[in-house]
Amino acid sequence: MPVLITDDPDAARAFYCGVLGFRVAMDEDGMLMLASTSAPTTQMIIAWESPTAVDPELLGVDVSIEVEDVDRAYASATSAGLEIVREPRDEVWGIRRFFVRDPTGSVVNVASHQ
Repeated sequence: MPVLITDDPDAARAFYCGVLGFRVAMDEDGMLMLASTSAPTTQMIIAWESPTAVDPELLGVDVSIEVEDVDRAYASATSAGLEIVREPRDEVWGIRRFFVRDPTGSVVNVASHQ
């Protein structure tokens, strides 16, 4: 999922939901997760700065990818010598994740549901 940063979440919601037909799959302070109504696995995240954001670290992420086994992906990333931006941890909203910098320089949120 791409992570798009905005300072106008209402305009972003209006565009992606109103113009492109996405639906809101998750609506939390500081982030919206949107999903296509015709292809539900096509998803994206809209994030913005908020002092009470549920996940303020999203502002430093370029893309979010769900994998089957976060710990195996973490082991592969460290074995490949990639920069680990944030170590693995369990989040209160039910995912385990870590951040890694990919070869293009992008920060990837690698996550799996628990």
